[in-house]
Amino acid sequence: MTHDAPPPMGREFETLPATSGPLKAIEIEGTRYTLLGTAHVSAQSADDVTRLLDSGAFDAVAIELCDARHHSMTNPDAMGEQDLFQVFKQGKAGMVAASLALGAFQQRIAEQSGIQPGAEMRAAVEASQTHALPLLMIDRDVGVTLKRIYRNVPWWQRMSLFTGLIGSVMSRQDVSKEEIEKLKEGDMLEATFSEFANESENLYTPLIRERDRYMALRLAEQAPPGRYKNVLVVLGAGHLKGTAEHLEAPLPENPTTEREALEHTPPPSKLWKALPWLITALVITGFAIGFSRNTELGWQLVLEWFLINGILSGGATILALAHPVTIISTFFAAPLTSLNPTIGAGFVAAGVELYMRKPKVRDFSSLRHDVTALKGWWKNRVSRTLLVFILATLGSAVGTWVAGFRIAGALFGSAA
Repeated sequence: MTHDAPPPMGREFETLPATSGPLKAIEIEGTRYTLLGTAHVSAQSADDVTRLLDSGAFDAVAIELCDARHHSMTNPDAMGEQDLFQVFKQGKAGMVAASLALGAFQQRIAEQSGIQPGAEMRAAVEASQTHALPLLMIDRDVGVTLKRIYRNVPWWQRMSLFTGLIGSVMSRQDVSKEEIEKLKEGDMLEATFSEFANESENLYTPLIRERDRYMALRLAEQAPPGRYKNVLVVLGAGHLKGTAEHLEAPLPENPTTEREALEHTPPPSKLWKALPWLITALVITGFAIGFSRNTELGWQLVLEWFLINGILSGGATILALAHPVTIISTFFAAPLTSLNPTIGAGFVAAGVELYMRKPKVRDFSSLRHDVTALKGWWKNRVSRTLLVFILATLGSAVGTWVAGFRIAGALFGSAA
C-alpha cells in the first residue's frame, strides 16, 4: 500500500483535513471508527494525525502502541527503573536485549533520516493531551509478540531469526534506504523480520495477522459501539486492511476471552523442558560408568567435563570484557550449573558482574544511544552485563554438548 495516493473521498471525509495516508471509516451502531494508515518514518503522517485531532471531529483516539511501548516513549529513563537482577532471575534478559537492539535500529534511523520512527504516535499522544481526549493503547505487548513468534516458528528457524535481528541492528552504522522504506509500510518488528515473514506462515501469523485481530478486539473492549461518537484509530498502513476487515465482521460478544487467548504464550514442549534433566542424567550416568570401570577413567571424565565447561563459558565472558572476578566465577560455576537445570551459568555470571560493576545512573541514561554502535554494547555497563549473561549461557550450552560427546567417546572407546 503506497502512501502517496490520496485517501478515498466521500461524505464521511468531506469535513476532515486531507491526509497523505489512506483513511477508512467504519460505522457500527452509532460509533464511527476512522482508521488512518500511517508511515512510521514520515513527518507527513505526524502532521496528518495532528490536523485530524485539531479538527475537533473526534472524541477519542486509539493508537498502535502497547502500554509498555507507550511508557518507554513517554519516559526515556524507563530502562533505569528495572531491577536488572530480577530481569536475569525471571529469564527476561533475552527480551530486554532484543528490545534494546530494536531501539538501536530505531535510533540509527532517526539520526540518519532526521525523523524519529513513530513520530505519528507521539503526535497522537500529544494531541490527545492537548484536547483532553481519551487515549487508547490497542496493540499487543511487544514482549508477548516476540515470545509468540519464538514459540510459533520451528526450533531450527529460531537461530536464524536471532542472528537476523542482531545482524540487522549491529552489523553496520548506516541503515539502507530499503530498510527505511520497509518502515513506511509496517513497524519496527515487521521491518526487522520482513525477510522471514514473507516466506513463513508461522512467523506471519503472530507478527501481523494476530495483531490485526488483537487491535480490533481491543477497540471492541475499550471503545465499544455507543461509548464514543467518533474514534480516530492511528495504525501502520500495513495493518489498516486487516484490522478494518475484523471490525467490519461481527466481533464476539465477549472480546476479552479471545484477546486474552492472543496474549497467551504457548509453553515449551515437554521434550524441550525435559531435555536439560535428561542431559544431566546421562552425564552423571557416564561418570558412574567411568568410576565403575576404574577410578582413573572416572576422574578423567570429571576433569574433562569441568575444564571444557569452565573454559568455554568463562572464555565467553572474556569476549564480553567481563570483570576478572566474573570470568573466574563463571569458570568454576559453569560445570556445576550445567548439572543443575534450575540455575544457569549466565545467571551466576551476570550476578557477579552486577556486584563487581554496578551500573551507574549515566549508564541507564546513555543506554539507548550507546547501543546504536557495536562498541557501545561493551562500553555501557548495562548492555555489557546483558552480553555477559548471553555469552556465558551460550558458552555453557556449547560446553555441555562438547563435554557430553567427549564422555560418550571415552566410554565407547574404552569399551571397544
